Amino acid sequence: MEPTDLDRVMAIAEVVHPDYPEDRAVFAERLALYPDGCAMAEINGAATDGTSIGYIVMHPGRLGIPPPLDSPLGALPESPDCLYLHDVALLPTARGLGLGVAALERMDALAARQGFRWLALTSTPGARAFWDAQGFRPYDGGAGLAAKLASYGGGMTYMTKPVMG
Repeated sequence: MEPTDLDRVMAIAEVVHPDYPEDRAVFAERLALYPDGCAMAEINGAATDGTSIGYIVMHPGRLGIPPPLDSPLGALPESPDCLYLHDVALLPTARGLGLGVAALERMDALAARQGFRWLALTSTPGARAFWDAQGFRPYDGGAGLAAKLASYGGGMTYMTKPVMG
């Protein structure tokens, strides 16, 4: 992902996550802070010339401390202990192509290279079955974690999985 991709990121986010809007500045900051964790999914071929069909945004984090929705980080956390999946979004035309699993494999490989032992994410209700099937499990963070998830809306689940490397 490059800064010139942010218009496409925003267009994809509007289609995939209309109930969880985030400002362009949030994506721009994540890209600036941790470019290794940001990538576009594209269809390549003679007839497509790199049409964007999705993206992934991830960054170092702290277990049990998801960043609030639509909020800048300011900086990456000190002493991070996980790789946090901020967002993965695939257009409906991209579903069923194995890109969700490929995004998870990319996340796991990056986490292993960076020395993280855990992957973490906040699942929307509609994506929960996918993350369950990929081996993620709900993280018990008590009332404090529930308060942090409030900015996302109801039904959200903070989940973790050990890095397989």
